[in-house]
Amino acid sequence: MSGPDLQVSGGAGGLEADLADLAALGRNSTDLAEMLAATSLTCHGMLVDPDVLASAVLNPAGVARFEAALLEALDGPGGLSALALRFAARAATLQAAALAYRAADEALAEMADALDWAVGAIPGGMLASVLGQVTGALLSDPRGPLEAARALIDDPQKWLTEHPGLVDSVVNQVPGLASRVNALTGGFLSPWLGGGDVRSAAARLGRLWPDGEPVVRTLADDERGVATRAPRNVTDLLDALDQRARDSGPDEDRISVRVVTQPDGTKAYIVDIPGTQDWSPPGLSPNSATNDLGTNVRVLGGDATTRQEAIAEALRRAGAGSTDPVMLVGHSQGGMVAAQAAHDSGTADFPYDVRNVVTMGSPIARADVPPSVQVLALENAHDLVPHLDGRSNDDDPNVTTVTFESQYGSVGENHGIGSAYRDGSQLVDRSDDPSIAAWRQSAAPFLAGPGDAPTVDAHVYSISRR
Repeated sequence: MSGPDLQVSGGAGGLEADLADLAALGRNSTDLAEMLAATSLTCHGMLVDPDVLASAVLNPAGVARFEAALLEALDGPGGLSALALRFAARAATLQAAALAYRAADEALAEMADALDWAVGAIPGGMLASVLGQVTGALLSDPRGPLEAARALIDDPQKWLTEHPGLVDSVVNQVPGLASRVNALTGGFLSPWLGGGDVRSAAARLGRLWPDGEPVVRTLADDERGVATRAPRNVTDLLDALDQRARDSGPDEDRISVRVVTQPDGTKAYIVDIPGTQDWSPPGLSPNSATNDLGTNVRVLGGDATTRQEAIAEALRRAGAGSTDPVMLVGHSQGGMVAAQAAHDSGTADFPYDVRNVVTMGSPIARADVPPSVQVLALENAHDLVPHLDGRSNDDDPNVTTVTFESQYGSVGENHGIGSAYRDGSQLVDRSDDPSIAAWRQSAAPFLAGPGDAPTVDAHVYSISRR
């Protein structure tokens, strides 16, 4: 659904939800067809019932009329047997349509990955592709190609944020280019380069960053205002995450586990996970900072990283049990880690019941979050970071993607929590979109309702690796 300031895809009002309804209608039609067929079969038995046949001796004309009427009701054009066949045919059509739509979406996504990989593998293919897309963008610019070219030269950073789709193409073509480089070196680089899509390529490259073991240190509880108030909406969630991000840095990765106790005594746990702070290149030993470049690459590759292990330990120390509701809120890398933890929810890699996830500026399209987890993904249309996995989020019933436009003119500010994503969160809180409304309802255990005054304990942890 589109609005004047934001676009919403997926969730309860998305296409996949409609397809799920279509499949459910198909299953219901199958059940009805089976019931009608069973009823028809039972009624056919009445045609040869001994008592009915015996009564024909006394009233042969009446029995004949009865059997003719029953046959018409059972096997006539509008009879039970015909209805059963029609409902069975409708069920097959509806279920086949839902399956076909889903298969087509998956096939198109895989085909796009394959084509981009092939372009990257062709000598000069990536350069030609990028030049072609830049040229196309300049020629189609409503300002005219000369004015657009001048804008590109004067402020290339802003121009790129106006055309973030270029990032998708480059990201998807890199695995093909890496495979070619690997082939040219005789497979010497095969442990790290070559093969597959973005996710599998990231999994290979992530091996360059040893992940080590988590170290979790308990700090004093946060007693500042925003951390001790139960969130009422997405902006409140953003404010608490922003505060935690400002406390973190390249030398210390801080997360918080906020325990929300509702008036009825039930508890829910919100984990605040900031984004990348350390950009160290690969090393021979694990980097102490868990919020580093290596975590970005490894989590993009589907790895249950040390940072995720540390978050699980923090939840244990905060008192969370395996069945307590957990919400993960993350910006940038924090959202990627949150989505991967949601993927691993209830397993040994993350033994907690993740119910809700909020991501801001995070590339999570390839994370494969299970249907039991409700995701709200905020993406600024001028933010390059959500494009780093080379794919748009699927239109799944449990993944609501909110895209908004907030142009600050720089890559950093377009990705910032306190700048662009504050704009986006406020738009979300004002929206009456049905998918957003359904997500709000699912997040009720974590939020303060009208007139409610939940208590909040904000436990803070410093995490690192060794």
